[in-house]
Amino acid sequence: MRTIFLFLAAGLAEIGGGYLVWLWLRESKPWWYGLAGAAVLVLYGIIPTLQHFPSFGRVYAAYGGVFILLALLWGWGIDKNVPDLYDWIGAALCLVGVSIILWAPRS
Repeated sequence: MRTIFLFLAAGLAEIGGGYLVWLWLRESKPWWYGLAGAAVLVLYGIIPTLQHFPSFGRVYAAYGGVFILLALLWGWGIDKNVPDLYDWIGAALCLVGVSIILWAPRS
């Protein structure tokens, strides 16, 4: 559960921080949107270090698959861009890859 929680927290921090920066630069929101986005992105950089997996590369590779699903859900919930069947199939394949990367038996 901890692993999943940390991946979700990292994903929301990355997407949320990036979204705040997007709003500041692309939609002319006040400067503090960019500052808040930058602070959240720094938090995103810290959260994955709390994972118990020893390999930076594996943690970030697995996180990439989780990020894809979270980005689709963010787009659906915030931007009202409904994912289609191929989006869901692609996200499911990514989650299978995440599972293999993280929990495959290794010697």
